Amino acid sequence: MTDGGARTAIAAVTSEFAEFSFADTGPEADYGDGPLSWSGYKEQRARARTRSGESESVVCGQGQIGTQPVVLVAFDFRYIGGSLGQRAGTRICRAFEIARRLRWPVVSLISTGGSRMQEGMRSLAQLQRIARQCQLTRWEGLAHIAVLREPTTGGVWASLGAGADVVLALRGATVAFGGRRVRPPKTGDGPEFHSEGQFAAGAVDAVLTPAELPEVLRQVVELLAPIGAAPVQPATVPRALGRDDWPADGWSAVRRARAPERPRAHAYLEDYFDRRFEISGDRAGGVDPGMRCGFGRRDGATVAYVAQTGTANTPAGFRTAARLIRLADQLRLPILTLVDTPGAANDSAAEQAGVGSSLAELFGAVAAADVPITTLVIGEGGSGGALALSSADRLWITPDAYFSVIAPELGAAILKREAAEVEHTANQLRLRPQDLLELGLVHGIAGEEPID
Repeated sequence: MTDGGARTAIAAVTSEFAEFSFADTGPEADYGDGPLSWSGYKEQRARARTRSGESESVVCGQGQIGTQPVVLVAFDFRYIGGSLGQRAGTRICRAFEIARRLRWPVVSLISTGGSRMQEGMRSLAQLQRIARQCQLTRWEGLAHIAVLREPTTGGVWASLGAGADVVLALRGATVAFGGRRVRPPKTGDGPEFHSEGQFAAGAVDAVLTPAELPEVLRQVVELLAPIGAAPVQPATVPRALGRDDWPADGWSAVRRARAPERPRAHAYLEDYFDRRFEISGDRAGGVDPGMRCGFGRRDGATVAYVAQTGTANTPAGFRTAARLIRLADQLRLPILTLVDTPGAANDSAAEQAGVGSSLAELFGAVAAADVPITTLVIGEGGSGGALALSSADRLWITPDAYFSVIAPELGAAILKREAAEVEHTANQLRLRPQDLLELGLVHGIAGEEPID
């Protein structure tokens, strides 16, 4: 079932709205049966106009969501299935141009069956135009948030929807590249063609009910609001939440980092931020719950974060972290990373999913970021899986953490040592917080108070 149309969707999430005027809304006679002279197309548009009350399948304008003004693009499925034609494409492109001039985020409320057949390739070509406008807006450091309504299919999903910085979807909505009528025979209509399935596949950040959407969208828009031109200040180092004494030897440091009672990422995020929104998925078919990524508010400012939760991260986790870091860099937001992993996953599934290339992608994203990255090692710092997430110039560690080139057990195995020599290997690796400080590999050991 489709929703009540573009203006109903707009009214549900905005406190005020003013529609843009477009020169393309002149007499229908000037447009006739369209570029293909499709018989009956003029009459079809007239019926769609009567049914929807709109002159096109999209309504664009400026609105207010929470405290942030935004540019809105809303589709009306009642107008020829919310399909994308030349005029609709021109309106969307113009809306993005206005957003860049005003320096406001863009919110797309999508409900569409895809490109409009009655305009042929002239319709399909709009996808390239829209993709270009999305990229230009991204280069200007402005956020684009997409809301997927019932249904969202075809090329519009594959461009305007899936290409957004943050993708929210209504529960139960059809979200797929192929609509029901164009899928292969006997394909069915399983969860992979709906918002829940797209969330599980890493293509959607959150699935929400209509009642939940306004508040979540408000939080996202306010967290990703454009900032001024002043230099981006580094995120402050979180205070240590665990023990404040230093471990006596290397093996003690390892045992403390692995202790079940040691504070984990959730405790640090709750202590550090006033409120948060988490993104999900690598946009390539994977989700790793052991890599938490998102944006939070601290002292009135937004900080992006990536937090490991103590597991061996998968390629999907590393790609999601890289996605978050690139987005934060685009929006000029400082980044906080919390390191806690025994190392990257190295089983056959991880190798088949490209663990090496995903780590390379994350190393590259961290190296390329212009905004400051602050890292706190809160538990295990296991080899490349931990280092890939670490700042090169603002690296801190808590007293109940360690950082090592390899886990002591694996190091002993490589050196062909007996199990009894694992503790000795841990001492040789000099992985304690105080060892790392003495070696100049960390900038400090976090104490009870934040360190600037």
